[in-house]
Amino acid sequence: MIGPRTLVVYHTSDVHARLGFGKLVARMAEPESLVVDCGDALRGSSTVFARAEPVAAEFAEASYRAGAVGNREFHYVHKLFAARARMLPMPLVCSNLIDLRGRTPPFVRELRVRCNGVRVRLLAALVPQYRTGSGWEKIFGWRFLAPEAALREFFNGDPEVTILLSHLGLDADRRVAAAFPQLSAIVGGHSHETLERVESVSGVPIAHAGPYARQLGRLELSVPEGAGKAQLSSFRLLPLLSANGPGA
Repeated sequence: MIGPRTLVVYHTSDVHARLGFGKLVARMAEPESLVVDCGDALRGSSTVFARAEPVAAEFAEASYRAGAVGNREFHYVHKLFAARARMLPMPLVCSNLIDLRGRTPPFVRELRVRCNGVRVRLLAALVPQYRTGSGWEKIFGWRFLAPEAALREFFNGDPEVTILLSHLGLDADRRVAAAFPQLSAIVGGHSHETLERVESVSGVPIAHAGPYARQLGRLELSVPEGAGKAQLSSFRLLPLLSANGPGA
């Protein structure tokens, strides 16, 4: 009888253009682990654009597989949003944002990857910048969906694990977990909170590693063969950057 498999997820959030963490993450993350970021990696904002984002090299060095769209990845102007996406070495994911004008999207709404033999669906959610149906939709062409409404359409198909990269904040993550107990895990940010231990809501583990690349979250899931939901095996925070530079 084949036993459960292990999926290890390393995650950061709200890096805010800090430098020096890439080589540390690369050293810590074992082969076949999944390394992701939960948004606000860059130094720009939804209205301010920087022509260079040196932090992109950090994500490349650590072989990140995906990044959630945060406030600092999103830009109201499509061509600037697209330029940011081209700077980053990993695909951007945002499940609750729709382009009403049919332009080439700078992100995907879901991303499917395979890690250590496990089929993984990555979803992501950005805190809405304005309400669905707002007059701003006609100006910018972006429609923000309430996360709970957006996520309903994605729970189909065959992935064994579904992980939400959340840029909603911890309180919203709790509500999403309560609404979608079929999620395997939520790794999140935006509210700049650090959870020393995983929270569990409706059986969904929620992990926040905190801002500024000071720590790296390591979430380990046990994934059964065949039917059955992945279960949390362990979680810990690993030191990255101190206030004075890279951690030990």
